[in-house]
Amino acid sequence: MTISRDRALALMHEYTASEALRKHMYAVELAMRAMAARAGEDADAWGVVGLLHDFDYERFPNDAHSATEEHPAEGVRILAREGLDEAGQRAILGHANYTGVPRDTPMARALFGVDELCGFLVACALVRPSRSLADLEVSSVKKKLKDKGFARGVSREDVTRGAEELAVPLDEHIAFVLGALRPHEQVLGLGGT
Repeated sequence: MTISRDRALALMHEYTASEALRKHMYAVELAMRAMAARAGEDADAWGVVGLLHDFDYERFPNDAHSATEEHPAEGVRILAREGLDEAGQRAILGHANYTGVPRDTPMARALFGVDELCGFLVACALVRPSRSLADLEVSSVKKKLKDKGFARGVSREDVTRGAEELAVPLDEHIAFVLGALRPHEQVLGLGGT
């Protein structure tokens, strides 16, 4: 049993007021759907996990990085009551290194692999004159990754480790996620009119 996208969307809107965080979760959902399709897995199930991975972030902040309290542990308890299957629960727990939950499934590795990268790609697009992913190149993304002052909240280590855990070269991973997000950039608040 899993959660429908409609129910996931309702939960996300109930728990998340920030439009920026909602857009991040949409981006991760889109990337997860693409990752699932590439892996021959259930795109709806993976998409729901992407959409909900940070739904509890505002309501249950976890500055202490507790493995069992606050985000994402509290959110996963809520999602378990809603019917999210164990694979989805473990993937969401595993996207936060401090939980200690191993990323031992393709879904869990995919979520970790796309989470920080999605945020970084959107940040890269927002500083472009076009405010678009359409003309964003992998080389530009890699150059921005080296600039520690840009998008400071994004863990460069997690971006590179995500590609490593997926066993794909970083360039290929960036290109794949860019390709997944580009057709949907207006949903993410990017691109032209």
